[in-house]
Amino acid sequence: MIHPPHLPVERSLDQCIKCNICVSACPVAAVEDQFPGPKYAGPQASRFRQTEQPTPDRSVDYCSGCRVCNMACPNGVKIAEMNARARHHIVSQGKVSLLLRLRNNLIARTELLGELAQPIAPISNILLSNPLVRRITEGLLGIAKNAYFPPFARQRFSRWWKLHGDRSSASAGRASQENSAPKKVVFFHGCATEYYEPRVGRAAIHVLEANGFEVVIPPQNCCGLPLLSNGEFAAARRFHENNVRNLAPYARQGIPIIGTSTSCTLTLKEEAPELLDMHDADTRLVAESTYDFNEFLLHLLDNGDLDTRSLGPIPLQLAYHQPCQYRAHRIGSPALEIMELIPELEIIEGHADCCGIAGTYGYKKKKYAISMSVGQPLFDFILDVGGPVAVCDSETCRWQIFHGTGTPSIHPVELLAAAYGSTPEGELAKALGEIPATR
Repeated sequence: MIHPPHLPVERSLDQCIKCNICVSACPVAAVEDQFPGPKYAGPQASRFRQTEQPTPDRSVDYCSGCRVCNMACPNGVKIAEMNARARHHIVSQGKVSLLLRLRNNLIARTELLGELAQPIAPISNILLSNPLVRRITEGLLGIAKNAYFPPFARQRFSRWWKLHGDRSSASAGRASQENSAPKKVVFFHGCATEYYEPRVGRAAIHVLEANGFEVVIPPQNCCGLPLLSNGEFAAARRFHENNVRNLAPYARQGIPIIGTSTSCTLTLKEEAPELLDMHDADTRLVAESTYDFNEFLLHLLDNGDLDTRSLGPIPLQLAYHQPCQYRAHRIGSPALEIMELIPELEIIEGHADCCGIAGTYGYKKKKYAISMSVGQPLFDFILDVGGPVAVCDSETCRWQIFHGTGTPSIHPVELLAAAYGSTPEGELAKALGEIPATR
């Protein structure tokens, strides 16, 4: 994995040549007149923030943080990071009302919400989908009543892993006695897998073990990205410092850190260190040791270490959306390359810039309509392809796709696990149940 050289966020504004390419590319500016565009909210406005008492323009709050501007910029200006820091200044100066700040913290603290709501999942899911409750929360807190909240899982991923991991470790121990020490990887599962989609974690474990890896899951917490996106840098720093503390010992042993959430891995790789100015040795080491799941598999494939002979056919035609957070990794399209290995699977790639949800952005009353307008080209693409499920690497994008189209969305690793012989779960099981058995 190649990391760009470190350049302080504020220094990069001098590289802006005012070409307006970022404005043309911005999906929010295209649908929302109150957002003047990345050039104005980012490098242009940042020049006025270089004072002892910076006063960011409040229009910066309309930036979704999708990073499309960063990818479009020909000069490498860190526009999205400038906007995130401007939001932090607004919060730190007390210019966000206590009620809105409470709202932002409620939707940004996914781990706390999961700890409270997942143990009573049936009740939580009923409340979160109740129209009266949603109208009340919109009126009191500004949480959009029509935004989609995914249901909590009945069993969190870590509970499943506690049982499976013991068996896996015993099996790996026997294998190491018979042959050589097993290869190890650290799995960073993230909040979505832990509380909402444990099936994604189970699929990832199956794929890794099918390729001879012993999976290690150390203590971990939320990556902190939702807090960073809402300007709550102090809390995000505590989260990232804790993750670095838990992951660094494995990185020092040369054990790679693998994640199925493109947002979480980007936060570990780049976003948290950049925004929080954390460039100590351990933080850099964790960043350099972190891989997106399919990025890691592609390295295995290039080295001849990925088992491709065991992959069975999946005769489906499915739409695929590569999230903007995934493109921000600047690693190409590894998920597409990996899915191409599955016999009879036809993947149709979409080219929408963004699904619109942008983490917590689309859950806010004033941003909900913007998020749906931004996502409309993606929704149209998914409906045009018309598969039984869509494929996407990001959890919030998957939920937004379902909300905008009614089409369930799965992670690419679920297809790969099924191709390796794992029993598919959820919507993929339904999709595969509709076709004749081929093996």
